[in-house]
Amino acid sequence: MLSAAASDLFRMSPRRVAALTWLSVKDSIRRRVVVVFILFVVVLLFAGWFLDPGSDHPLRLYITFVLTTTSYLVLLLMLFLSSLSIPNDLKNKTLHTVVTKPVRLSEIVLGRMLGFIGLGTLLLAVMAFISYFFVARGLAHVHDVVPGSLRAISPSEAPDRFDVPMKGASSVVNKHRHDVVLDSEGRGRLEMEQDHFHRVTRRDQEGEVAYEVGQPEGMRIARVPVYGKLRFLDRQRNETETGTNVGDEWTYRSYIEGGTLGAGAWTFDNVTESRFSDRIQLEMTLGVFRTHKGDIEQTIAGVVLLRNPKTGLTVEAKVFKSREFSTDVHYLARKLMPQSVYLLNREENADGKVRYVREEIADGRKAEYDVFEDLTDNGTLEIWLQCLDPGQFFGVAQADLYLRARDASFALNFVKGYFGIWMQMVLVVGFGVMFSTFLSGPIAMVATVGMLLGGFFRGFMLKLALGETYGGGPVESFIRMLTQDNVVSDLPEGLRTTVAQTIDAVLQVGLRAVAQILPPFGEFNCANYVAYGFNISSDWIAQRGLTALGFAVVLFVVGYFFLKTREVAR
Repeated sequence: MLSAAASDLFRMSPRRVAALTWLSVKDSIRRRVVVVFILFVVVLLFAGWFLDPGSDHPLRLYITFVLTTTSYLVLLLMLFLSSLSIPNDLKNKTLHTVVTKPVRLSEIVLGRMLGFIGLGTLLLAVMAFISYFFVARGLAHVHDVVPGSLRAISPSEAPDRFDVPMKGASSVVNKHRHDVVLDSEGRGRLEMEQDHFHRVTRRDQEGEVAYEVGQPEGMRIARVPVYGKLRFLDRQRNETETGTNVGDEWTYRSYIEGGTLGAGAWTFDNVTESRFSDRIQLEMTLGVFRTHKGDIEQTIAGVVLLRNPKTGLTVEAKVFKSREFSTDVHYLARKLMPQSVYLLNREENADGKVRYVREEIADGRKAEYDVFEDLTDNGTLEIWLQCLDPGQFFGVAQADLYLRARDASFALNFVKGYFGIWMQMVLVVGFGVMFSTFLSGPIAMVATVGMLLGGFFRGFMLKLALGETYGGGPVESFIRMLTQDNVVSDLPEGLRTTVAQTIDAVLQVGLRAVAQILPPFGEFNCANYVAYGFNISSDWIAQRGLTALGFAVVLFVVGYFFLKTREVAR
């Protein structure tokens, strides 16, 4: 049987597969697939009534809406089509007519899968095109410079990057306004607000001065971040794997104690002149933990240090005020004239513990330091972050601080976001067709939904199977719920605990096996990358694409074998 099946699989005719693919497409169109597209357009037409362009992050709102809406509509459509197609053909006896012709069962299964995937691809392409212009149109707006608001200001009030003699205010549009900053020639910008800014140009018209404000910029971006490796220093500047524990149950971030020598240190590679040119753009998203209230509106001060990992030369690059849980952008010039310069020498004791000792520079201190020549070692640069306010803490994770090397195309990144939906669609079609070869339509649909839900929780199942969750396994956790024991302390020793942990050990083996065969469905969702303005890398696309392809091939083969065992195949 296996040899016959292998022969059947490898002797498929591309021409017959193409014909069956087109047959699946026509059959889907007869089932009024166009209704889903019309529903999508109607949703977009009325979405403007409910989406608030005055949101703090309007792009995130719009991107999340269009990608989520598209995902639900397309995946539900593919779920119905793939799960009900073959069972309906068997019920109506149309498949019996097909198999009497010189058509292989493998060609039927492959034709169904390719037909549904092709139809879904076309639908996604049209939806992506419409969605892009919906987002662009929804975010487009311009302001006016309020007459009489411009005033001369001192250089100390101006941002570092402008020669600014005047400052003013813009009109209110989409529930927000901007500060206006202009240089001596009347050029400038509306300052950053709601993740965007506007450029301003002066126009002299018939002796009157007018200011032309452009469309929003800085919102539709695709950052290409350069991440470093994070380690922590405690209050004595001893190197540790984690920061200070402030009692937060969510352990994603560790904390840097303020007013001490504690720090977070990121090591970056490939920091070269060709990559960053005349300045380094540093972006960070910090959490703040306060041990005393103080002035709740007062931001917490911090400092950025640059250190050469070989020589230990350390300079104070920038003192800043934190912006909690919002992206804070800092520009570090290539040529620095720091007020504080010293050496941080790395010392390792006999136990392998590392400590950094400060040493003042007696001779040879320069007035100006070049980042690439003085502070990097073959492209390796260390960036240290310290909190300056005593009794306060900065919460950081490795991805919270990064260097922004360049920006990729937002339009291409938007398409990549839809490619994530496409990969999810391939899995839905694969499971739907596979289950429909041996189950009835409704049962195949339920089984497909079950596999996809399991795929969403695959990560949690693996942690549960490996014993990495608080509270133990399923039975132990159930006992804790009944007895109201906390998830950290051990259960009392005894027969009950022993039996529960033994049963959990058996269940964990099964959970591990099930989790390994489930598709990592949630990992294909890349909406947050697009919404938060981060480029989806080619490596990410290749890895997930190969994973989806691997599942599709396996599901095709399994579906073929199941269909071969049915009565229609004899």
